Amino acid sequence: MIVVALASTTREGPAAQTVRATAATDVKTEVLREWIGERIFFDTRLSEPAGVSCASCHEPSRAFTGDNSSKLGVARGSKPESLGTRNTPTLMYLATAPEFRFVERDGKRVPVGGFFWDGRAATREAQAKEPLLNPLEMNNADAKMIVAKVAAADYAPLVRRAFGTSVFADTERAFDAITTSLAAFQSSAPFAPFTSKFDAVVRGNAKFTEREERGFGLFTIRQKGNCAECHTVDRDSKDPRDSLFTNFGYHALGLAREASIPRNADKSFVDMGLCGPHRIDAPDGKKWCGFFKTPTLRNIEVTAPYMHNGRFMTLRDAVAFYATRDTDPDRWYPKGRFDDLPAELHGNVDRDTPPYHRENGKRPALNDEEIDDIVVFLKTLTDAWKP
Repeated sequence: MIVVALASTTREGPAAQTVRATAATDVKTEVLREWIGERIFFDTRLSEPAGVSCASCHEPSRAFTGDNSSKLGVARGSKPESLGTRNTPTLMYLATAPEFRFVERDGKRVPVGGFFWDGRAATREAQAKEPLLNPLEMNNADAKMIVAKVAAADYAPLVRRAFGTSVFADTERAFDAITTSLAAFQSSAPFAPFTSKFDAVVRGNAKFTEREERGFGLFTIRQKGNCAECHTVDRDSKDPRDSLFTNFGYHALGLAREASIPRNADKSFVDMGLCGPHRIDAPDGKKWCGFFKTPTLRNIEVTAPYMHNGRFMTLRDAVAFYATRDTDPDRWYPKGRFDDLPAELHGNVDRDTPPYHRENGKRPALNDEEIDDIVVFLKTLTDAWKP
C-alpha cells in the first residue's frame, strides 16, 4: 500500500513542519501558502453540510484518489444521496500538466492538457474551485459561503498573512487566495515524490526482476501492449521526471456504459467527455465526442477503480480490455459495442491504433501471461517502494 510523505492522521505535511520549525517571520510565502492549502485540503468544515473535505475523495493512502466511502466507481458528495458521474482522478504528478490547447502530433491537430477528465479547467487554481461549488461534491452555494467558512477557521490569520490583512473583505480575492493555496499544496513534494521501484531502476539503484522487465517490454512494444503510445515513458533517460506515464492527451476508448453510476439510469444522459455535459465549450463540434484525458499510470496499483466511469475494479481487467476489446467484444459489451456513445459517434472510437486494430475472433496482441506481465510491471510504479 502506498504511503505518501504526508501524515493524513495528524494533518502535518512537509509545509506544516517547515512552518513550525521556522521562526514565524522567516517563513517563505510559498511555504506558507502550501501549509494553508494543506489545512484547507483536509478541512471537513468546508462542505455543506459539514463533514467532507477534498481529502474525502482524494485520500493520500490511495494516491489522492477515493470515493468518500461510496464503494462505487464514483464518489459520494457531502449529502448521502449525492453521487458523481465520473471516477475520481489522482492528483499526483499533475503539476507539470499544460493548459488545455491543441498541438500537432504525427501531423494531426489534437487536444492536450487541462484538468479534469475533459480538461475544462485550464489551471490547478481553476480546478480547485469546481468541487467546492459542485452540488454533487462539497455543495457550497457560492464563493461567499466558502470564504466565510475559511475566514472563521483557526488558520485564517495565516491566510491574511500570506495574502494581505484585508483579503477577506473581497470575496473574489479571498476565493482566489483559497484556490491558489490549494494549488500550491497540490504542487508540493508529496504529490510528486518519484519514489517507486521504477524510479530506483531509472536512477541505477535497483534492477527489475525478469518478469518486470518482460512486462516493461510488452508495455512499450507497438505490436504488443503499445501502452507507451499514450502513457509515455523515456527508456533512455536517467531522470524519472521524463517518464510521467501520460502524454496529457485524449483518447476515445468506447467503454461500455457503467450501470453503477446512478445518473446512467437516465438513458438520455450520455457522458461524452470533451463534448460535455460538464464541458460546455466543446471544441470542433462533435469531432472529439467520447474523448477523455489520458491519466498517469504512476501509482495505478492503488487507484482502483479504473477508467473515467470506474468500469474496471481490477488492474488486470483494465489491461485485458485494451488487449481484447476488439478481438473478444462480447466479453466487455453485454449490451452491444460502444453502448455509452450514440451510434453516430461510434466512428470517433479509436480502432486503428495497436492493439485495437485486430478484428473480432482474431488472436489478441497479448495473451493471458503477457497481460499478467504488464500488470507486474505496472506495480513497479507505486511510490514509497523499499528494496
